[in-house]
Amino acid sequence: MAITKAVKATTFALPVSLVFCLLASPCIAQQVGNERDIVDLRLGQRIQVDDGTCPAGQIKEVSGSQMTTSGVLRTRKCVPRLGTKQRR
Repeated sequence: MAITKAVKATTFALPVSLVFCLLASPCIAQQVGNERDIVDLRLGQRIQVDDGTCPAGQIKEVSGSQMTTSGVLRTRKCVPRLGTKQRR
């Protein structure tokens, strides 16, 4: 009896832990140099555009915010530019 309970627990825990690992993976935004380079923007996707239109220390973020009859609606906003972390 104890062996069958352990097998059942393992067969359930493995797929569930795999799903949690996939959901917890970090979402990294792509970065391009011009907004014209964005060809196929998906719903919820975020792409950072470094075209110099935002103030110093910020970068333009284009995201697919809403589905319309003509495709994905793009929204643009300036967000803080996150650089590499430096050692002190």
